[in-house]
Amino acid sequence: MKKKLLSGLVAAAVLGTMALPVAAQNLAIVNGKAVPKERAEVLKQQVERSGRPVTPELENQIKEEVIAREIFMQEAQKRGLEGSADYKAQMELARQTILIRELFVDFQKNNAVTDAEIQAEYDKFVAANAGKEYKASHILVEKEDEAKAIIASIKKGGKFEDIAKKQSKDPGSGARGGDLDWASPSSYVAEFTEALVKLEKGKMTQTPVKSQFGWHVIRLDDVREAQLPKLEEVKPQIAQQLQQQKLAKFQEDLRAKAKVE
Repeated sequence: MKKKLLSGLVAAAVLGTMALPVAAQNLAIVNGKAVPKERAEVLKQQVERSGRPVTPELENQIKEEVIAREIFMQEAQKRGLEGSADYKAQMELARQTILIRELFVDFQKNNAVTDAEIQAEYDKFVAANAGKEYKASHILVEKEDEAKAIIASIKKGGKFEDIAKKQSKDPGSGARGGDLDWASPSSYVAEFTEALVKLEKGKMTQTPVKSQFGWHVIRLDDVREAQLPKLEEVKPQIAQQLQQQKLAKFQEDLRAKAKVE
């Protein structure tokens, strides 16, 4: 009798030990139904991917959210809503969205941007933007006569910056006294660039310059060699851009290969 009792206790102890991990996997029991911890883990991962830190307070909020969802799901199931046409249609859309997202994630994992690709893209950027940068100021007005009057006024001693603040139709630079800051000459419209690069440092256009925006009075304040960011400073942005380009091409290729009738 003693032997049987002892063996029964041992068996109970072993069964209890085996049951512990199963219980540990549950976040809670709602109306007798186990809620697995994995649901909270999925939500935590989504929060982490967004860049937010998962604090103890947020972790508790996630737990409460998972429990609330289980309560609401149980009620919806009681009412038979899983059988509705609307539910089934939305579930199908959700399934498609998740599956497509997994496809794109899988593609990106297997087609990561390489350092060589980033270097090549950076070299193209440098080649396109190397050269000189110009620090220019301008006053933009609607009519040629206005621009001519401004040039005459400045020649008589009027201050370029003061006139720009009062009369320039370019709100951004006008508020700064006409200052356009440093820029590549190619960043301006052709007529503006053509007039700008002909100026000597500190000099102003002697006749108004017409563009699609109106009439400009342009002054060249300074010139320097282009100040380009180092590769390490822009590497993350280049990598992201190249990854987006790869994904876009992958999508285009799939569309091109698909037989649509």
